[in-house]
Amino acid sequence: MNKVEMTEAIILAKKEQSLTWEKIGTDLGISPVWLTSACLGMNSAPKEKALAISEYLGLGSDVAEALMAFPTKIWDQAVPTDPLIYRLYEVVGVYGETLKEVIQEKFGDGIMSAIDFSMDVDKQEDPKGDRVILTLNGKFLPYKSW
Repeated sequence: MNKVEMTEAIILAKKEQSLTWEKIGTDLGISPVWLTSACLGMNSAPKEKALAISEYLGLGSDVAEALMAFPTKIWDQAVPTDPLIYRLYEVVGVYGETLKEVIQEKFGDGIMSAIDFSMDVDKQEDPKGDRVILTLNGKFLPYKSW
């Protein structure tokens, strides 16, 4: 089973059981954001988590094996058309240079890790319209001179 087939099986099981990523993550003690990324094929899961996810969803060992497989992280290089994904793309397009300047002013010449990294998605209720809170938390990696 490849990552695409794995994702299809997981999404189908999740839908059939009327589950949410939040519920699965809470029940398994796994970050719902990381869980979603692994189930969509963008991260590999350690054996114990892969087995727990597969068992929780009532899926076979082939799904657990696919969850453990190292992914090839490829995504469409065209401008995304899904409105939510496009808006995130727009945020990086508009504020990317600003973020780079502010981060490097505070930390020095380097980057934020997407490996030593965590992300949270929260909801803030607001009478003018609920707010999405994204928290990106990555280790700073300075560039080295040699």
